[in-house]
Amino acid sequence: MSVVGFDIGNESCVVAIARQRGIDVVLNDESKGETPAIVCFGEKQRFIGTAGAASSMMNPKNTISQIKRLIGRQFSDPELQQDLKALPFTVTGGPDGFPLIHVWYLGETRTFTPTQLLAMVLSDMKSMAEKNLNAAVVDCCIGIPVYFTNLQRRAVLDAATIAGLHPLRLLHETTATALAYGIYKTDLPENGQLNVAFVDIGHASMQVCIAGFKEGQLKILAHSFDRSLGGRDFDEALFQYFAAKFKEKYKIDVYQNARACLRLRTACEKLKRVLSANAEAPLNIECLMEEKDVKGFIKRENFEKISIPILERVRKPLEKALSEARLTVENIHSVEVVGSGSRVPAIIRILTEFFGKEPRRTMNSSECVAKGCAFECAILSSTFEVQKFQVNESFPFPIAFSWKGAAPDAQNGAADDHQISAIGFPKGDEIPGIKTLTLYRSGTFTVDVQYADASELQAPAKISSYTIGPFQSTQSERVKVKVKVRLNLHGIVLIDSATTYEEVKVEVPLVKETANEANKTNIPVVEHIHGGMCPADVQKATEEEFEMAFQDRIMEETQDKKNAVEAYVYDMRNKLRGKYQGFVTDPERKGLTAKLQEVENWLYEDGENKTKGVYVAKLEELKKQGNPIEERYKKYIENGNFLEGQEGVDAETVERVAESHSPIEEPSTSQLEVPHRGLPHDWTEGDYLVSLYPDGSAGMRLGAQEEIRLTPRTLFAEVREEHKAILSNIFELWPSTFVHLVGASSIIRKLALDSLVSFVEGLENMSLPQATPGDFDSARDGLQALTHFRLEVGWLRKRLDQMAALLELPVARNQLEKVGKEIEEMEEVVRQLKDKKEGLVQRVSELESASSGGFDMSSHAGQGLRG
Repeated sequence: MSVVGFDIGNESCVVAIARQRGIDVVLNDESKGETPAIVCFGEKQRFIGTAGAASSMMNPKNTISQIKRLIGRQFSDPELQQDLKALPFTVTGGPDGFPLIHVWYLGETRTFTPTQLLAMVLSDMKSMAEKNLNAAVVDCCIGIPVYFTNLQRRAVLDAATIAGLHPLRLLHETTATALAYGIYKTDLPENGQLNVAFVDIGHASMQVCIAGFKEGQLKILAHSFDRSLGGRDFDEALFQYFAAKFKEKYKIDVYQNARACLRLRTACEKLKRVLSANAEAPLNIECLMEEKDVKGFIKRENFEKISIPILERVRKPLEKALSEARLTVENIHSVEVVGSGSRVPAIIRILTEFFGKEPRRTMNSSECVAKGCAFECAILSSTFEVQKFQVNESFPFPIAFSWKGAAPDAQNGAADDHQISAIGFPKGDEIPGIKTLTLYRSGTFTVDVQYADASELQAPAKISSYTIGPFQSTQSERVKVKVKVRLNLHGIVLIDSATTYEEVKVEVPLVKETANEANKTNIPVVEHIHGGMCPADVQKATEEEFEMAFQDRIMEETQDKKNAVEAYVYDMRNKLRGKYQGFVTDPERKGLTAKLQEVENWLYEDGENKTKGVYVAKLEELKKQGNPIEERYKKYIENGNFLEGQEGVDAETVERVAESHSPIEEPSTSQLEVPHRGLPHDWTEGDYLVSLYPDGSAGMRLGAQEEIRLTPRTLFAEVREEHKAILSNIFELWPSTFVHLVGASSIIRKLALDSLVSFVEGLENMSLPQATPGDFDSARDGLQALTHFRLEVGWLRKRLDQMAALLELPVARNQLEKVGKEIEEMEEVVRQLKDKKEGLVQRVSELESASSGGFDMSSHAGQGLRG
């Protein structure tokens, strides 16, 4: 089960994965943690994330960015209209009053909702996580701004559903930051509370959160925000400043050119970053518009001067957060600053003046939200056991419920002619929460859910309506109805259920009394959301996303195959001039070179836009001519490697036989008569040169002496098969070969084990007066036996490995396993006796030196145990 956290920012996105060893941030194709939140629509496919950012300059009108500012907002929203002025793509109002984005895609104009576009971004981030995990990703936690309305929260959930995700929780971004901060703190107080202010100035908004920390828990004391105060506002101030300068100096109006606007905004964003560390900075853009190169210059003090209207708004959210938390700046232990917009030095100066202390940057500002979401997902997941850390979240808006009728505690007979309203969830109430409304009703009625104070929201006050009923009363005109209202983990308010309660008199015969019992009946509840997507629309959007993802995959695979053809052309052309030069005839070279040139021309002309199958067929056509040359080269290389390996083995075998006899009687030559075409030692000079010079220079070295063969006389695979045939023939003619091998190992063990061990014991106990010339002979023979024992064990092990690799007969394999066990036991004896080597040599030397008539054994001892 996946445990993933998504931070979907206005400018970029970050994905974090919780693992057993900790939380990791997923890197994209460019090995970066931040991925642009961009969707670019091309002629035949979409480009999302890094690919979309790369295509944005050439296709600005079909590149959708700042999706987070569009989702869940009505087209008539004044803030949305202000945002649209800076965006290069076309947005219109839809039939439901919400925005529709127009793009050119697959040869026609298509419209998409912001929810669909967010689903595309989430789908791309999901693919990144799945590629990293090598497993499906479903459960997740998504970070959202604290100021998101009920409709915006539902839109995020709909987008996640379209992308195939199941969010366990929508977590406020500042709360996720506080969680990422507190989970790694080891010095949180057990008693008392550590108050920390978190200031997040991102690309488009400012959020402030004050959290109280104790050991193993955090409590959100207050939230505040400014929806339109972020890094992009400083970019816009610079953009307007230079747009006016360029209009005056160069007589160009960048507002009339979407691409020029995009390039200037990108340059202004980079300029802002330079000014964060430098007192002044230049701006240069080549061919911005009308083939004119533009230059500009600005000092930091001028930048802060044109940004005064923005900087003046920074203090208000700070003051509001402290006020709602009922704290003073003296109660704040520290201030943590995150977000890309917080790099402006003037902001840090304002925060320092307000709190009376220097803000800290102890967290990675681009990763903290995603990591906090991943950790919260791990807490909610049933598959992870994590450190206990309680998160007490608070809701930033008061929620009210209204209905027509009398007060909630009115009895039968009260009039139902006026609107009644009650606050169900006050501002700062804990998330999640459950409340119960008790009403007296005689039939179907409606309960409206709305914001009690919509002054902070650029959104309608009404959230949703619930029709409760029908139901019937058996005793009176009115019955008591209890409505269960829930504020869930996502911060969404909904009515879970409604139940009628009627008192029924029941006679109790034993005591001849009556008792009252409650008769409970569940009532149907129908939800009406004001705005948003209905389930049918979500299903349709899910199917469309699947179709578009399938189209993207087809185009990516097609492009991969096209690139494979192009790469083969260049690679094979270079190899024909290089290492394949000595392995191809002139007619072959000319034919393949001409074919490569033909395919290269085709790729950039008629083959520019073909299907995947066409490119696959074209590649196979090239390989049909190129593969024989490549195989020819590979086989010669294999032969050369085989010769080198055989040369070392044969030399060692000859040396061993020359120094010592083999304990195994070899079969006669007549018994080894098998078909044999000639081994690598029969190679000609040309064969050897080809194996020694695989770079293709063999032909030049041979000159006109001998033409290089296109097919080697002896291939490595054939030599291997020949060895297998020889070995199989040995087993068929002499099945007891392996039994003798086992027996030989047993004889060696008996000679070099039993007698050698007894010799060692006797040698250790032998004193000089008892020593005789025969004893010294025995000592010499024992030391030499140990040497032979070691050599024979090594020889057996090497032969066993060779036979095991070549022979595939089941019976023989069983015999080899027995030999292997014997050899393992002998190798253990070698290790044990080798440990006694120094002591044995020293003991023999002492006896020899002390004996006047002894033998010169030092050379034998040293020789016998060397190595």
